[in-house]
Amino acid sequence: MKVSTLLLSSALLLGLVACDTAKQQKESSAQATVETVTTANAASMEKNGIRLTPFNDSPKYPESQLRVVAPAVGSSSPSGAVPFDYDITNFQLTKMTGGMHAGDMANSMKGQHIHNIVDNEPYTAHYTTEFTKNIPDGQHVVLSFLSRSYHESLKHRGAYDLRVINVGTAAPETPLNFDLRGQHLFYSRPKDVYSGNDTKKVMLDFYLVNTNLSPEGNKVRATINGTEFTLEQWAPYMMEGLPMGQNTVKLELVDNSGTVVPGPYNSVVRTFTLQP
Repeated sequence: MKVSTLLLSSALLLGLVACDTAKQQKESSAQATVETVTTANAASMEKNGIRLTPFNDSPKYPESQLRVVAPAVGSSSPSGAVPFDYDITNFQLTKMTGGMHAGDMANSMKGQHIHNIVDNEPYTAHYTTEFTKNIPDGQHVVLSFLSRSYHESLKHRGAYDLRVINVGTAAPETPLNFDLRGQHLFYSRPKDVYSGNDTKKVMLDFYLVNTNLSPEGNKVRATINGTEFTLEQWAPYMMEGLPMGQNTVKLELVDNSGTVVPGPYNSVVRTFTLQP
């Protein structure tokens, strides 16, 4: 009986060790898979001394929502300073965004904010839910979205609003023919002037509406100082190796054959400056 009991105990012990080893191997395999995915998502592209690296490890705000109260759809605003009013939930304006990238790139000391883009012109940043903005008379396309303090956009559906607004009392002679259901690209960053440490890593960020990017579908063709990159995922990208002085970025939303997708803003060129 003692021998049988000892043998049974040994068998049970060996079984427990084997199970624990298998569990550890399974966990290690799962961790390796995650690391592989993370590495793949952060693969750099480098041409002519310019390095472009996507990143997706910024603090997430999946519950954040932005709703435009004014100007209302179909309404007309008086000429001049157009009043904007937003309802924001689960997102704190003026808060400094945490995470490693807060120290990697240009960061607004005023904190998190709203990007307001009219007709795909350079955005204005706003740190309150109510403000006015001078807009010429006529019909205009307005994109609004929530932004981290270092200007990276929140890209989920509830974090943005796209609408056509009317400014001035006179009806436009040529009504704006903008398809709100179409596929659109809007430019966000970089802009203006970067200096000192902010010149080492400059973020490229854009906004997509009614489309996404994939190896088999639409892509963004980014031409940086004449060097072309093909972007297959909608993410912010870190640009490194840029020279001092004026730099140029051209963004194009293209289909799988490389043809620019129809849309008024799907090809855009911007310049920005780096200084010591």
